[in-house]
Amino acid sequence: MINEIKKDAQDRMEKSVEALKNQISKVRTGRASPSLLDGIIVEYYGAPTPLRQLANVIAEDARTLAITVFDRTMTPAIEKAIMASDLGLNPSSAGTTIRVPLPPLTEERRKDLIKVVRSEAEQGRVSVRNIRRDANDKIKALLKDKEISEDDERRAQDDIQKLTDNFIKKVDEALTKKEEELMEF
Repeated sequence: MINEIKKDAQDRMEKSVEALKNQISKVRTGRASPSLLDGIIVEYYGAPTPLRQLANVIAEDARTLAITVFDRTMTPAIEKAIMASDLGLNPSSAGTTIRVPLPPLTEERRKDLIKVVRSEAEQGRVSVRNIRRDANDKIKALLKDKEISEDDERRAQDDIQKLTDNFIKKVDEALTKKEEELMEF
């Protein structure tokens, strides 16, 4: 019973950390990353379609993304979708390839992005703590129903706290890594 609660908490915490990493990977750094364009949705014959389904996105070099479009007729629509996004990018096309140069980030913009990343990390920490609270509540319910002893409850809560500390450490590591990426010139 307790092991199931711990396992559930661990799985949920892992998902929270993965969601955080996914979220902060979308924050633009000075370096070109294909995941930067993951959120772009293109009108494809009347249906909103993710860019990844219409083209192959690669980092050509540190400051340029290259998009190889599968359907040549979609090139203008993809360019338009990239320009319409809030990323501030200006694509240029050459045949079936669209190049997206990434302008260097200003110091002020970097600091703004760090604030965004820190708030995302805080959301991740809150999520992990909420999972801890849920697990502890389940353990207290077991104690109340006299399915476990007080010693078992204490041990389980200590284990869940260790788990929580571990995952909060992972959140902090992801934050530190992203901050370093943002401050690179």
